[in-house]
Amino acid sequence: MNTIWIVMPILIVLMFLLGTELTKEAFINVVRNPKAVIFGMVGQLVLLPSIAFLLASLLNVSPIYFMGLVLIACCPGGSSSNVFSMLAKGDVALSVTLTAVSSVLTLFTLPVIMELTSEYVSHNEGITIELPVGKLLMQNLVTLFLPLLAGWLFRHLKPSVAAKVGKILGKLAFPALMLLAFLFFLQYTKEIFDNFRLIGTACGLLILMSMLCSSLLSRIARLKDAVRRTIVIEVGMQNAAQAIAIATSPFIFNSGEMAIPAIIYALLMNVILLFYVFVIKKMK
Repeated sequence: MNTIWIVMPILIVLMFLLGTELTKEAFINVVRNPKAVIFGMVGQLVLLPSIAFLLASLLNVSPIYFMGLVLIACCPGGSSSNVFSMLAKGDVALSVTLTAVSSVLTLFTLPVIMELTSEYVSHNEGITIELPVGKLLMQNLVTLFLPLLAGWLFRHLKPSVAAKVGKILGKLAFPALMLLAFLFFLQYTKEIFDNFRLIGTACGLLILMSMLCSSLLSRIARLKDAVRRTIVIEVGMQNAAQAIAIATSPFIFNSGEMAIPAIIYALLMNVILLFYVFVIKKMK
């Protein structure tokens, strides 16, 4: 069973849900607080992929997992980041803004970074990993941008109905992701166990280092504490569903093994970020 037929609907629903959360305040945030958005995007689009590439090289990760680790780092922020930002007393409106902006920008940055990564891996490992850029762009438009736009239009035209639908979808989103992770685990149990130490170490270090670097970046920019916490969460939390959709898509990589770093990352990011929120609450 190819998990793509499960992950695609989940990804579309998650992006539609994000679209219904795009209020006028989220758009105003870009103009009102451009520094926070810019530094958030630097952490998301530059720091995270760079750290992933560095770790994959230093840990001598095999080509297929090298691609998978960089892939999860290239994806936009996760849809649950606004919930974590709320729990951490962060700027929830900024969180929604950053997730939406990164979802649009990664339509262009992800193909470029993955193309460079595939060329690097192919050159250094003596194997060929081709990236059909056109198909990747088309799939991302269908699964990310269009559902996001549809959700925003729905919110704009039917705000009260969209709010109710958003609450229902919000409750279903996390169980759906856990179901996906469980099914994927059943399908690739041996591969996950055989590589968990290495890939788990790489994913754990990626999350911790990206959170640390984004926090330092926010302090250098002298951003408020609530904004800094939001950026840390936003950079650490990735859209694993998109990474799985790209890795397993028969139109792009068609590789379940390439999606393993995304599954492990998704599990670890929730544990690490929940601990981060716990520490923030204790400090408060």
